Amino acid sequence: MAGTVKFAPEIDAKLHKEFVSVAKQRGQSQRFLLERALEHYLHNVVPSQETVRPETMSAFRKSKERNRKLLGMLAK
Repeated sequence: MAGTVKFAPEIDAKLHKEFVSVAKQRGQSQRFLLERALEHYLHNVVPSQETVRPETMSAFRKSKERNRKLLGMLAK
């Protein structure tokens, strides 16, 4: 069933300010911009994350956790 659903998520204040600014600059409604962003994320980003094998991501996460301190020092 097509239609609309009202929801009110809480988001970071800086992100919201940028979001409102972009909508105004482009002459688009916030609703339109939010729908396009969600659509892009769900149809493009989520599927692309599934192209990496789960065991590869698991190994990466473990490595990242083991090397958190080193990564922090390198970031400085």
